[in-house]
Amino acid sequence: MVDHEVDTVAGTAMVDAHVTDRRNSPSSGVLARVRNGLGELTGALRRVAEHVLSDPEAAARSTIVELAERSGTSPATITRFCRAMGFEGYADLRLGIAAETGRARLAGWTVDIGREIQPNDPLARVLDQIMAADTRAMHDTAALLDLGEVERAAVAIAGANRVNIFGASGSALVGEEMQFSLHRIGVAAWAWSDVHEGLASAALLGVGDVALGISHTGQTRETIEMLAEAGSRGATTLALTGFPRSPLAELADIVLLTASQATTFRPDALSARHPQLVVLDLLYIAVAQRTHDRAHAAFRRTAQAVDGHKAAKGTLS
Repeated sequence: MVDHEVDTVAGTAMVDAHVTDRRNSPSSGVLARVRNGLGELTGALRRVAEHVLSDPEAAARSTIVELAERSGTSPATITRFCRAMGFEGYADLRLGIAAETGRARLAGWTVDIGREIQPNDPLARVLDQIMAADTRAMHDTAALLDLGEVERAAVAIAGANRVNIFGASGSALVGEEMQFSLHRIGVAAWAWSDVHEGLASAALLGVGDVALGISHTGQTRETIEMLAEAGSRGATTLALTGFPRSPLAELADIVLLTASQATTFRPDALSARHPQLVVLDLLYIAVAQRTHDRAHAAFRRTAQAVDGHKAAKGTLS
């Protein structure tokens, strides 16, 4: 058995902090938690995580000694890994993985999501791969999402004077979708992708306003700067990200987590888009529920306003 593990004090502290976070968080899927925390694990713990993700069904069948040997670590490391994932011991981890992989089989996720898409793959195979990856990512997101945080975010937006949404590149597109949805129900919302314009708008926010920053990695500097400016002016800050310990998440008052499932030609940042839209759609509906009369009236008026631009029946050739 090979075990090249060196646990630093900082690494141990990080794991202990993860244990506290996991146990205080709502129940979530095992594999989603592993994927979500992978970027923060180092050394031997990261090797265990990568091995579990590469073949979850084999991990569920392995003894603690077998998993240690296959990941090049030790039984003690496997035990620390279990604690980092919020489990009392290895038996609980195995049961969690087995239950999750069993649900995946029942749901029909028979496609090998980790398999690279080849240039000569037929489109039917590519479609199956994309559907399986997106379905898994959305289920993982549902498992990770803290509905209490969604509730807090919805209450804040429903009572806000104005809402600013910040994002760059692909995150900007997601932010524009949210701005459009909120605007249709009468919420004063703006989406900003240019950092100069976003900072200027953020500087005008205050107590009673809301700022939402969107970044899968949580490390996009421009988005962090805009959200920080909004927060410094007294606005309630929200973060939509895949990494709970990222700079963006640490900065925000409320954090909404998403998962992703990368495939060929769709790295994490791109594959996170659909789960991000699901979370924001949930948030939008939660806001509409809490502003029902106003939202219903605004939606009716905005629908009527564009009715005249719809093609009349029977006019198309």
